Amino acid sequence: MSDSKNSQDIPFAGISTTSDAADAMERVSSELYDLIGLKGRASSTQPGVMECEGKDRDTYFTIFHPWNITPAKATAAELDGVMERLKSELPKHGWKVVEYERDTSKNRNLSLTADNDEKKVSVNLASYTKDNPPALGLMVVSGCYRIPDGKKIERF
Repeated sequence: MSDSKNSQDIPFAGISTTSDAADAMERVSSELYDLIGLKGRASSTQPGVMECEGKDRDTYFTIFHPWNITPAKATAAELDGVMERLKSELPKHGWKVVEYERDTSKNRNLSLTADNDEKKVSVNLASYTKDNPPALGLMVVSGCYRIPDGKKIERF
């Protein structure tokens, strides 16, 4: 999912209303939160709706959910340790790690991208250890859904 540059490579996630697909995305984010295992404050952002590139925007959509965790107490080394643990733990829960490296930003943040083929979801996690306070950022993105006949895609 995550390394596709072509909309044809984005998996079909099924037939769903936008609100049901957003609820499913929040469940995936909640499962990821539990796997991360950090005590702290998670942002309260809600999922959003985007069109599936190259597909009819009135029929197909994808859900994205950006959020972050600001740990109550965690050092930069501990956050990077969480990322290392996730690299080995995510595959035990149906995720395939497709990228794990430092990004090209000035801060050289540690980044992990993983796909869950069963759930048709991809996640990118980044460890922002130089931020004050340090945090983990996540972007969870679904495959392409088709809206049921007779329904309209809600943009939120």
